[in-house]
Amino acid sequence: MARITIIETGKVPQKYRERHGSFPDMFERMVRAEDPTVTLDIVSIPNGDALPDPRGIEAILITGAAAGVYDGLDWIALLEEFVRKAYANKTPMVGVCFGHQLIAQALGGTVRQSEQGWGIGRHVYRVLPDNGVIDGEQLAIAASHQDQVIEAPEGALTILSSDFTPHAGLLYANGATLTVQPHPEFDVGFAKVCCELRDGKAPDAVVATARVSLTEPLDSAKLGGAITRFLARKSISSS
Repeated sequence: MARITIIETGKVPQKYRERHGSFPDMFERMVRAEDPTVTLDIVSIPNGDALPDPRGIEAILITGAAAGVYDGLDWIALLEEFVRKAYANKTPMVGVCFGHQLIAQALGGTVRQSEQGWGIGRHVYRVLPDNGVIDGEQLAIAASHQDQVIEAPEGALTILSSDFTPHAGLLYANGATLTVQPHPEFDVGFAKVCCELRDGKAPDAVVATARVSLTEPLDSAKLGGAITRFLARKSISSS
């Protein structure tokens, strides 16, 4: 039975939390849809929880956050050191959105606000053939970001990409670290909330296009299942 520690790095705004849950709640639904036997532990940085020793953890999942990884906050530096220790220990580790960017930065990549602007709504990503983690030719997943991994760390293989987000999914050289920019934990309802949150921040046309895009189906379960199997050290063939 797998045991995954979710590192919560940001909070869902209170007005949406009762209906949609916290980020760990969303990831719990995602994980249990693939494997209901998984045990989940939560470490909440916003609630003041201390980071554990990653060498004593079976698997790690780092959530999204409103913060930028380059903001210089004390807890970001501590989380980067946690990531480097987990990476050296080859602890299975996944980062999503902020987690994707944080892991890249901690391991030598470059993250900044993209000239592409806001990425919201349903985005379609190309899947690198025979990557060993995610099968198929493409995935449609909800996105909500302005920052991006601009340069991947040395040795990281880009396995998800699009014209908008060239490094949307990275598989790292240690074989135990996987990160993705889009949000497989989001259902359509919360993806629409993310569009609402960008009203007045992103261009009106971008928000309107994003809302329309969410009428098309998402492959969230497919990517969520791949992430769960990766953290539980299960191959594609075992799905």
